Amino acid sequence: MKGDRVEALVDTGQGVQAFEIVATRAGRRIEVVTSRGVVEVREVTRTGQPVRTGRFMTTRLIALVEHPALDERGRVEVTTRHRLQTSDAGRRVETPK
Repeated sequence: MKGDRVEALVDTGQGVQAFEIVATRAGRRIEVVTSRGVVEVREVTRTGQPVRTGRFMTTRLIALVEHPALDERGRVEVTTRHRLQTSDAGRRVETPK
């Protein structure tokens, strides 16, 4: 939703640097995906096409703060999706016949 923004504070080794990704137009939203030691923050269109992307190593990421925008009624719309993996991810499991 327009107005959504995410702030990322990253340790650069010589201090802390702040990055901000904002949904700049109507119909755009911010998605945050974490996988394999990398946090990816994307601004995407209604159809899911990425417009802007920021990738941060989790070992260097100090804080990731999401600021959802308020709708017309003053409420916040938040959607959370989790990708679950089992401990035997990547292994083929055969079913008995």
